[in-house]
Amino acid sequence: MELWLAALLFGAGLLAGITNAVAGGGTFFTFPVMLGAGLPPVIANASNAFAVWPATVLATIGYRRELRPVAYKLIPSGLVALVGAVFGAWLLIWLGDDAFTRAIPWLLGFGTALFAFGPRIYLLVQRWQQRRQQRQQHQALDAGTLPRRHGGLLLELPFAVYGGYFGAGIGVMLMASLSMMGIRDIQQNNALKNYLSGLIVSVAVVVFIGAGLISWPHALVAAAGAAIGGLLGARLARSLPALLLRYVVLSVGAGLTLYYAWDIYGPAAGR
Repeated sequence: MELWLAALLFGAGLLAGITNAVAGGGTFFTFPVMLGAGLPPVIANASNAFAVWPATVLATIGYRRELRPVAYKLIPSGLVALVGAVFGAWLLIWLGDDAFTRAIPWLLGFGTALFAFGPRIYLLVQRWQQRRQQRQQHQALDAGTLPRRHGGLLLELPFAVYGGYFGAGIGVMLMASLSMMGIRDIQQNNALKNYLSGLIVSVAVVVFIGAGLISWPHALVAAAGAAIGGLLGARLARSLPALLLRYVVLSVGAGLTLYYAWDIYGPAAGR
């Protein structure tokens, strides 16, 4: 690997680690660099998953105290995440480079939209949940509790599939589904979100390693940058304005969506 490419991968990983620690959206920095390095799309995605994996696991460990009050949800939600992640990773392998290439603008656009409107979606779900709970308090039988939990678990499944397949914006989806399951405490919700997203990424990485899809030189250099960026981001979170960083990530995500849409579907595509 040439020195300039290693520096670019490390820098992208560094940015990803910082933004994930402060505002999220690190995939928007590392994945395009993997593609730009000449990796086939599926291998670029698998290598990117490995690059961001350590920081995701560390975030779960950091929230282990907040997981104790909701420990009863770890097994059922974890099983759903496991099944969905395996299916999503298998889907990426089965569909191959051509299908994933054509899906890149849609995936980036979807991830950007989630990143942009995620906090609002989460608040809307919380308000809906609160109104639902207030209505149930006036009823003799709490008939809505069981469907709500099952509905939340069912909602987790497609999110876990998406996480195994690509994963940008997965945290927003999981927080919304957990809120529908009754986890309204923000710290407990975030802890469970980290646990589930860490499990999804871990399972996907294991599948990708087994399938031989990870380009180790690219993945390890980016992962080193992401690890350092995560440590820096934890300190910078106290001084960096998260809103400014969100605007940067949104601009990058929107720009990449338009670029890949033009490159793949534009007039010059296929020439």
